[in-house]
Amino acid sequence: MKKYQYQFPQGFLWGGAIAANQAEGAYLEDGKGLDISCGFAHGIKHDYDPVIDPSKFYPTHEAVDFYHRYREDLALMEEMNFKAFRTSINWSRIFPNGDDAEPNEAGLKFYDDLFDEMRKRGMEPVVTLSHYETPVHLVEKYGSWRSRKLIDFFLRYCKTVFTRYRGKVNYWLTFNELNNMRRMPGGAGGIFFEEGENHQQVVYQASHHMFVAHALAVKLCHEVCPEAKIGCMLSLSNTYPHTCDPNDVFETMELRRRSLFYGDVMIRGYYPNYIARVWKDEGVEVEMLPGDEEIIRQYTSDYLGFSYYRTSTHEYGQPFYGDTGGDQGTPNPYLESTPWGWQIDPVGLRYTLNELYDRYQIPLFVVENGLGQVDELGPDGKVHDDYRIDYIRRHVQALKEAVKDGVDVMGYTYWGPFDIVSAGTGEMKKRYGFVYVDRDNEGKGTLERSKKDSFEWYKKLLASNGEEL
Repeated sequence: MKKYQYQFPQGFLWGGAIAANQAEGAYLEDGKGLDISCGFAHGIKHDYDPVIDPSKFYPTHEAVDFYHRYREDLALMEEMNFKAFRTSINWSRIFPNGDDAEPNEAGLKFYDDLFDEMRKRGMEPVVTLSHYETPVHLVEKYGSWRSRKLIDFFLRYCKTVFTRYRGKVNYWLTFNELNNMRRMPGGAGGIFFEEGENHQQVVYQASHHMFVAHALAVKLCHEVCPEAKIGCMLSLSNTYPHTCDPNDVFETMELRRRSLFYGDVMIRGYYPNYIARVWKDEGVEVEMLPGDEEIIRQYTSDYLGFSYYRTSTHEYGQPFYGDTGGDQGTPNPYLESTPWGWQIDPVGLRYTLNELYDRYQIPLFVVENGLGQVDELGPDGKVHDDYRIDYIRRHVQALKEAVKDGVDVMGYTYWGPFDIVSAGTGEMKKRYGFVYVDRDNEGKGTLERSKKDSFEWYKKLLASNGEEL
């Protein structure tokens, strides 16, 4: 039996997380191709433009210019005592079309320089291979992950970056929030529906191809970089029954399984029995090739990275709906909410950590957790964000309680340590960072960085290995 753990372990991976498409900008620079994030003028919750409209403003095209300012930003992260920094490699920087025979050297060099800078500043890179950044060409020519051909294209990309960054990157994640295929398949997998299609058929078939790609990427990573760990990444903000009515309780369990299904396949290594009824009820018949299930069974995730932002409640008969924050149902009267309606529930994080560790028994990594708020500059030109400090304090305390409960947690990377573009809404107004970036929703501003009050607080928290709350 594991001994009682009363504090965060030494080597705990404290830090922060971003995505390439929400921060880098330089959307066509140095040979980069178009990725799907380029076509969302108002975030992935809203309409996608398959052709860029020159009359529209697309916030990800310049984002916060991390591509040119990463040294400045990482210096600030080092000052906060970061031990880890999570970002993504934008697939279309490496293979501009996704199916190219040879990689783009300028893109490879950028990430070489980026990871070198992280390591120089004492940070482990935690790298997502596909974070809402499917190359547009793969969507247009192949229908994205509808096609099995994407498995080979993805593996070519994986082999290229695993080989190039061996020894620099020791923590990999395959697909960001893959279970968001059931909520936002456009962002999660580049899936945009055609008239008359059975949406669930398309989602589950594409998901199967991504499961095979994930398993083969795990195999490849272990072969190319045996010292590295590679995991899956899921959106696992939680949902409670709205009442103790058994109908509320059972249907909430069914809703939760729609997300946990993805972990069941990529961690347990097989399709669970309950999915057969879901597919029958929704008219789904997933085509699998001989050997697919054995591949999935043999090559499972080393760890589970997940995002946790909020909880919601579910009432019987309510449509299953969600966004980048997780499933969304009826507001919980016991919780406060952000201006975007995301309810703040630190105890829910402890609950979720225990739920996931009980189910999977592999290391967990909280790779996204954060507070999006409207931050106003005060008369002194600074942001005084006590509300953010309170949010993190309570969530880290819940995380510590989960560690005491016996949950194996690898690390905590706060989402958006400097202000970046919102994935869901395309806004800059929805700010998460410890560092304020002078940029508004219309793209105006100097991009100058300045520290918020939460900067010094998080710096002390990390210096104390999570003890100074």
